[in-house]
Amino acid sequence: MSLFEVKPYDKQFYEEELKDFLPDTFIDCHTHIWLEEHSHYCVDKAKRSCAWPGMVAKYQSIEHLEETNHLLFPDKKVISVLYGQTNITTDLKLNNAYVAEAAESYGYPALYISHPTQSAESVERAVLANPCFKGLKVYLEYAPSYIPNAEIRIYDFLPHEHLALANKHHWVVQLHIPRPKRLADPVNYVPLLEIEQKYPDLQLSIAHLGRAYADEDVGEALEYLKGTEKTVWDFTANTNAHVMQQVLEYFGPKRLIYGTDFPIFRMKARRLVENGFYINEVPKGSLGDVSEDPHMREIPYPEAEKVTFFIYEEILSCKRACQALQLSKNEVRDIFYGNSARIFGVEH
Repeated sequence: MSLFEVKPYDKQFYEEELKDFLPDTFIDCHTHIWLEEHSHYCVDKAKRSCAWPGMVAKYQSIEHLEETNHLLFPDKKVISVLYGQTNITTDLKLNNAYVAEAAESYGYPALYISHPTQSAESVERAVLANPCFKGLKVYLEYAPSYIPNAEIRIYDFLPHEHLALANKHHWVVQLHIPRPKRLADPVNYVPLLEIEQKYPDLQLSIAHLGRAYADEDVGEALEYLKGTEKTVWDFTANTNAHVMQQVLEYFGPKRLIYGTDFPIFRMKARRLVENGFYINEVPKGSLGDVSEDPHMREIPYPEAEKVTFFIYEEILSCKRACQALQLSKNEVRDIFYGNSARIFGVEH
């Protein structure tokens, strides 16, 4: 039995909108794998990120990830950049070990999830022990618990000691920025420029286009960062074609990379924005009770039959941005393959 169903409408959507746009081989720079036994109950800490992604899957094994790509992209070859589950309930030692094992077995690159309390020596040993690890995945979940959610700063979970280490070894650092104003917050975008200038030999990747899911989330950030030379923008889990177009206009197609956030974006959903606030519309009953999450809204049937996979919506948004700028097939291939191949050391 398949992991999930691909219905005729989904197949038609893929064939008509995405198949010819995507290169035959592409790289997904942003995937999570973990097993249920890698999680533990944590009673004294509240989860600091959105609740809705956790509704999609309790775990994702490497086998589930491979099946997901086969079901959604049946005629393509997908190379996944692997890392674990980024929340406080995860046993990072177990999960990082599983990621390393899976990456070695499948020949995929991976990122090591680091915790800000780890010594630089500990992080260095762990990453260098596994050639599949190409750098670090860092996350706001691990900022000290005494810091209010809205006041977390990048260096609270990405310490300078780890940045210096990444710079020393020319590692990738994939960063999910914090704070309610997202990319538009100067407390976020000022350090992004500082990191590139102070640590020029690491490769910074800004996840989710800086979480700029709405136009209002951009602010003055792109103008401030226009002088950066190598920082890349990962448009994982973002369906805002206008924001993608702006990033392309400021930084060009060599600085944009594709990712899925699987298993999350295998859900069926579409996104709209109301007064700068994003809302995911999902088929009624598909994720259980979503009434407590302000970012979620249910669509009744039969309208819900025309809701396809969230990742298809993401890729379609990128297609629209590329078409608006009249990008060539080679430039699109860079976005979906070439740029990540360069960054993560994937053989051409």
